[in-house]
Amino acid sequence: MIIRRELEPLLANVVEAGDMIFTAGCIADDESLDVGGQTRQALGDLDRWLAMCGSDRSHILQVVIWLSDIRFRDAMNAVWLEWVDPANLPARACIEARMATPGCLVEIMAIAVKPAAGGKQKAGS
Repeated sequence: MIIRRELEPLLANVVEAGDMIFTAGCIADDESLDVGGQTRQALGDLDRWLAMCGSDRSHILQVVIWLSDIRFRDAMNAVWLEWVDPANLPARACIEARMATPGCLVEIMAIAVKPAAGGKQKAGS
């Protein structure tokens, strides 16, 4: 079964397919914020979307982060490191890209899974 959530005219912000969760790019609502503030808002949306699917940040498999300027990477990473589950780091890419609106500094997309009943995650080496 496929469930599409948070529908907009062009896309579904969240798509569930079985135990998989796919998110659209999370962006800040307030583009007047600096990259740290925009990253916090985008990650807040990601937390909310995962929760509505019965998951959380510890079950993220992959993240793609787009920055309007790669020089924002350190400031974005500072917020990322406060947010990410260090015991369950996802695969991640960080890319510089031209954004859809000039005030958008960061966009974050994720693929996650729903937790298995009673299942535990294991950190690799």
